[in-house]
Amino acid sequence: MTKQRIFNILKKEWQVMFTELNSLMLVTVLPVIILAQGLLYVWLIEKFGGESMINSSFFQSVLRKISEVMSAVSNLEITEQLQVFLLSQFNFYLLLIPVMIAVSFATFSIVDEKQTHSLEALLATPVRTWELLLGKALSGAIPAIIVTWICGALLLLGVQVLGWGDLLTYFLNPAWFIILFLLTPAISILSFLLGVIGSARAKDSKSAQNLVVLIVLPVLALIGIQISGVVWFTTILTLVLALAVVVIDFFVLKVAVRLFSRESIIISWR
Repeated sequence: MTKQRIFNILKKEWQVMFTELNSLMLVTVLPVIILAQGLLYVWLIEKFGGESMINSSFFQSVLRKISEVMSAVSNLEITEQLQVFLLSQFNFYLLLIPVMIAVSFATFSIVDEKQTHSLEALLATPVRTWELLLGKALSGAIPAIIVTWICGALLLLGVQVLGWGDLLTYFLNPAWFIILFLLTPAISILSFLLGVIGSARAKDSKSAQNLVVLIVLPVLALIGIQISGVVWFTTILTLVLALAVVVIDFFVLKVAVRLFSRESIIISWR
C-alpha cells in the first residue's frame, strides 16, 4: 500500500509537471543552459587565459595536488593538464542542475495547493505524512536525476566535439561515477525535501525558495574547495561525502514529517 500511495502522488505531480510548458522548459532547457555555460567557460579559459593560468602559482600548487592523486596526469603536456583540471570540475558542477530545478520547482509544490486548497482532500486520506512528503520530493527529484545523467552524457559528447576526447580517461574515474550515480540522487532528494519543507511552512513561493537556496551554497563550496586545491576529492572522500548526504536525507525527511502538522495546516489554510 505504501508503494501505491507514493506512486499515486508521483502520478498526480507528474501530470501537472508535464502538462505545463514552464515546468517542461525548467526540466529540459535549464539543465542544457547550465551545461553549455560550463563548457563555454572551460573553452574560454583554455583558449584565452590558458597561458596566464598555467604560469600562475595558484595552478602550479593545484597541479601538485592533482598529481598526488592522479600520477598519470604528470605525464601529460602542461596544456593538457590544465584541460584535465578544468574538466574535472564538472563532477560537482553538474550537481547545480538538480539544485536549480529544486529551487524553481519544488517550492511551488505545496504553496500552490495551499492557495487553491487542493491539498486538504489529500490530507484527509489515509496517506501517511512521510509518504506524502517523500512522494512530492521524488516527483521532482527523479526527473532532475535523469536529466542530470543525460547532461553527463552530453558533457562527454561536448568534450569529444571540442577535441578533448583523449583526456576522458583522466577525469572519468570512480569518483566521477560515485558523484553521478550516488551523490547526484542524494543531493536531488535533499534539495526537493528542503523545497517541500519550505513550501509547506511558507506563505508564498518566494519565502519557500529561501530555504532551498541554502543547498546551493554547499554545492558551490564543494566546487570552490576542489578548484582551489584545498582538498581534491579522491574516490574514498567522494564516497564518504555521498554516504553522508544519504544519511542527511534520512534525517531531513524525519524533520520534515515533524514540521508538517496536518491538522494545523488544514486549519490555518482556511
